Amino acid sequence: MRFVWAVAAFVLAAVMIGAGIAQRTIFQGPDTDIVAIAVEEEAPYLLVDGEVLNELPGAQTLRAQGEGEIFAAYGRTADMQAWLVDTPYNMATLDGDGEITTEPVQPETPVESTDVAAGEAAEEVVARSPIGSDLWLDEYQQSDILIAPLQLPADMSVLVASDGTLPAPANVSVSWPIPNATPWAGPLIVGGGILMAVGVLLYILGIRHARRSRGPRRKGLPLPVTEPIDLSVDGVDKGVISSTPATRRSLTGGRRAFAVLPVVAVSALLFTGCSADAWPELGPTPTPTPSATVIEQEGQQAPAVTKPQAERILSRIAATVADADAAMDEQLAATRLDGAALAARATNYNLRAALPDHAAPAAILTKPLEIVLPQANDSWPRSVLAVVDDEETKTSSIMVLTQQDAWAPYKLSYTASLEASTTMPDLAPVYIGAVQPAPDSPFLVMAPEDVAAAYADIINKGEESEFYDMFEVEGDQLRVSIAADRQRRLDKFNETADGTGSMAFSSGPGKYGPFALATVESGAIVAVNINETDTVKPTNEGAVIKLPENATVKALAGAAESATGFLTTFTDQVFFYVPGQGSTDKIRLLGYSSDILDAKVIK
Repeated sequence: MRFVWAVAAFVLAAVMIGAGIAQRTIFQGPDTDIVAIAVEEEAPYLLVDGEVLNELPGAQTLRAQGEGEIFAAYGRTADMQAWLVDTPYNMATLDGDGEITTEPVQPETPVESTDVAAGEAAEEVVARSPIGSDLWLDEYQQSDILIAPLQLPADMSVLVASDGTLPAPANVSVSWPIPNATPWAGPLIVGGGILMAVGVLLYILGIRHARRSRGPRRKGLPLPVTEPIDLSVDGVDKGVISSTPATRRSLTGGRRAFAVLPVVAVSALLFTGCSADAWPELGPTPTPTPSATVIEQEGQQAPAVTKPQAERILSRIAATVADADAAMDEQLAATRLDGAALAARATNYNLRAALPDHAAPAAILTKPLEIVLPQANDSWPRSVLAVVDDEETKTSSIMVLTQQDAWAPYKLSYTASLEASTTMPDLAPVYIGAVQPAPDSPFLVMAPEDVAAAYADIINKGEESEFYDMFEVEGDQLRVSIAADRQRRLDKFNETADGTGSMAFSSGPGKYGPFALATVESGAIVAVNINETDTVKPTNEGAVIKLPENATVKALAGAAESATGFLTTFTDQVFFYVPGQGSTDKIRLLGYSSDILDAKVIK
């Protein structure tokens, strides 16, 4: 009977192992579904719409093949189309039947011009490189064949190109993974291996039983009387009894057969060293963890950037500005700086050209990027507020980056150091963004366009200013440092010019307009530009103002003395938190930076 069960175990084990192997081989379907995108007409760009990418569920993989460098980038479809608005391209979309179709898109008709030359220039095809645009959420570049793993929603698209001039690769396809897990292949193969080991065990037990019971059974006969053995007799018939019976020897040989059991089991386990999809998932289904609810306003537009995109943009800005600082190249700096930030840098370059020992500006911090507050805006210009911590100095920098149009790079226009004890207001998450209040917004305790003038009035008049009670005094180090610096310079001036000259100080709004982004509490972070002006004049006829120790003013003004005096201007980039209308909170200083801007002889 043991042999019958052994054979049955062998047969069932073979069936189970064969079924498990078949699931992983001949019965297993393809693991990807690939769709080619046919391109009939050549164009420098191919835009693959998000509907095509989401034709099937799951992550997408874009493949493009051609000669030379191949470029691919993805972003919001509206941004991609805005970038391509003035150049021809092919667009792959889904038709009404769900089939992929590729149609050429021509540039929009330019505005008619009476200038013939301008009209001819407008009709020319615009060719620009897509590499390194700040508009892309991410980009890829490879030679001859490009493989880009993606997981994009329907409102995002992929741009495929070479260099913006040559035709885009025509051999493009999109693939999606097909679920083809075989959760019972592993258990079948392992179970078959175990069952085969059981069959081997039954077979060995059957052999053992047969050997013990082999030969005919007879009735017992009378045995002769046992006599003592004569050990002194020589020859082969000494009657020596073996100490190891034959049956014992046979059993010893039979034990070696049990080694088959672990060998079979181990072989089965090695054979089933499959991936995780060959086994059923027995663990509990993970329960999502609730997160804080953020209410997005109805009709709010998309955020300008993502955090990885902001990190990449900021790194590019820092690299370009570092090169400009080393070369003292204002034109290079202007490709990544604007507004008050560029003005301060340009003055520094002029001073360093005249005074080699003059300190270079501080490098732009890039990481860790702690705060990213993008403007929620589908059009242009669009801006981003960023806060970066400096791990070495234990300080933080707050910056404003702005992109003027779809083709322009982001430029840094405001930058300042945060106060050591600064507490930032509650800000919207990066995936929602913030709206930009109008310069004359009535929904704040003070309109952004009035903040610079009000704060400058406080610097000039102190507690006598009508705006003094609207600004928080505690923690405002800018007013303290300005007052101390003015007193120090006035005391030094009076040491030599008391009675023969005068020094006057004044503050006012700078030439660069305010920037604001809303906070969660209906307030806003507002960046403004304030100028501080020092005026030094002679009060006696024939007196002359000299600059024996002020090399900075001397270098900027281009003169060492003047009978009419000197006018020196400092520029401040200041960030405030302005509460919403109806709040009892005061306007609070967040951070600032001060740099010399200009010096000239009074005419």
